[in-house]
Amino acid sequence: MKTNSGRSKIKNKKVVIIGAGPAGLTAAYELCKEGVESVVLEKDDVVGGISRTVNYKGYLFDIGGHRFFTKVKAVDDMWREVLGEKKFLRRSRLSRIYYQKKFFYYPLKASNALLGLGIWNSFMMVFSYLRAQMFPVKNESTFEDWISNRFGKRLYHTFFKTYTEKVWGIPCDKISADWAAQRIKGLSLVTTIKNALLPTEVKDKGEVIKTLIDAFDYPAKGPGMMWEMVADSIQKDRSTLKMNSDVDRIFWQKGRVTALEIESGGKREIIDGTDFISSMPMQELVRKMSPEPPADVLAAADKLGYRDFLTVSLVVNKENLFEDNWIYIHDPDVKVGRIQNFKNWSPHMVPDPSKTCLGLEYFCFEGDGLWTMEDADLIALGANELGLLQLVDPADVEDGSVVRMPKAYPVYDAVYVDAVDTIRDFLREVPNLYLVGRNGMHKYNNQDHSMLTAMLSVKNILGANYDVWGVNVDNEYHEEISAQEESELAVISSTQPLVPTRIA
Repeated sequence: MKTNSGRSKIKNKKVVIIGAGPAGLTAAYELCKEGVESVVLEKDDVVGGISRTVNYKGYLFDIGGHRFFTKVKAVDDMWREVLGEKKFLRRSRLSRIYYQKKFFYYPLKASNALLGLGIWNSFMMVFSYLRAQMFPVKNESTFEDWISNRFGKRLYHTFFKTYTEKVWGIPCDKISADWAAQRIKGLSLVTTIKNALLPTEVKDKGEVIKTLIDAFDYPAKGPGMMWEMVADSIQKDRSTLKMNSDVDRIFWQKGRVTALEIESGGKREIIDGTDFISSMPMQELVRKMSPEPPADVLAAADKLGYRDFLTVSLVVNKENLFEDNWIYIHDPDVKVGRIQNFKNWSPHMVPDPSKTCLGLEYFCFEGDGLWTMEDADLIALGANELGLLQLVDPADVEDGSVVRMPKAYPVYDAVYVDAVDTIRDFLREVPNLYLVGRNGMHKYNNQDHSMLTAMLSVKNILGANYDVWGVNVDNEYHEEISAQEESELAVISSTQPLVPTRIA
C-alpha cells in the first residue's frame, strides 16, 4: 500500500488517531498507503461510530440510514477499493413524509401534494410564499427565518417546524440559520415546484441539474461491513487498533500535543506520537487537554450542545409492510421521528424473508425520559406508535432491540458559531492536532464529508496545506449534482479531491 509520495516527510512519523468511525479509520487507511505508522484509539467495542451496523439475532440494522452517495471521487474510490463492486447494491430510493394522517412523497410529487394538501391549502402556501418574497425577514438568523424566506410561513409550519423541533428538541427560532443553509442548500418553493413538475432534471443556469437522487449504492450488509473491512485492512499493514480505549488526558506543551493518556480494561497507558488526529467531540477534546486551555476556551466548549439518538429495532412478523426505504414522521402525537425499513435497504439485512425489520428513530437528550426508559418499554412504545400510525399491527411485533447513540448530532444553536471559532483560534496554536469528522469539527458532516476531512488532514500531515474546514460548505444542495460536476469527477485524480482547494 506504500507510495513514493512524501518519503522524506514520513520517516519519523507516528500518528495517533482518536476514534474509529469513518473519519478516524479513513485517516488510518490513507496513512497506511503512505507507509506511515498509526495508532487508532476507540472507546467503544465496535468500529464505525454512527455508521456502524448492529447485529441482533441475525437481523442487521443501521444507526440511521447511510446511503453511499458522494460528489468526491476520492471517497467513492475508497468505498469501491475496500468493498469491491460485488458487495454494493444499487437501491431505488423511496421516502415519504407522514403528515396529518397522510403520506407525501419526498421529494415532492405535484399530484400527490395537491391531493394531500387540497387546492385551497396549496393556493394559500403559494400566497404565503409570495408574501415572504415581498416582506422577507431582514435579519435572517434562525432556522425559522431562513425557511420562511424561501418557502413562506405556511409551508414552514406544514412541513418543517414539527419534524425539525422533534429532531433537535429546541424551538426553530432558537436553531441557527446555518443549519438550514447547510442542509437545504439551493432550494426554495420555486425549485421545489420545478422538482415536482420535472422530477428527472431541471435547467439551472444553463446546466442540467439532477434533483434529489432517486437511487443510491448500499453495502449488502450495511455500512458497518465497510468499516469492519477497513479495520481489518489497517491492522494488517502499519496501524494498531485499540478498542475499549478511552482517552482521559491530552498532554500538550509549547504549542504541540505530545501524548495521550488512555484507560483500557482498568489499566492506564501513555501513547505518544508526532501528530494527532481527533474525531472525538470538540467539547470533550477541550476538557481533556492538560494543562487546561484558557478560561474563555473552556467556556466556549461548555456552550457546545449535542443531540442524542436511539434506535428501536423491531422484528415484524410480516413479509412486506411498505415500499419506503424510510418515512419522516411529522406527527406531533407520536415521539418517533423517522422509520427505516431495513429490508428495503438490503434484503440481506433480514435473515428470515417472511419477516421485516424496522428501525424507529427517537431523538433525545442523554439522561431525559426517552434515553433512560427501559428497553422493554421503548420496544412497547415503538410497537404502539406503529399502530397509531396505522403502519403495523402491534400484535405482529414479535421482538425488538434498542441501541443508544450519544452525541449523534452537533447542535446548531445561536451560540455555537462563536464557540467553535473561539476553540479553533486556540487550536491554531497546536498545529500537530487535526480535527476531523462530524463531532470532531462540530459540523454536521455526512459520511463522505467526514472521510474527506480525514483524507485532507493526512495530506496536511505529509506537508500539504488544504483547508479542511472548507469541506461541506459548497453552495449546492448536498444531494444535487450537475452534469459538469459529473464530468469533473470522472477525470479528477483520487489524490486530488474536488473540494476544498489548497490554502494560498
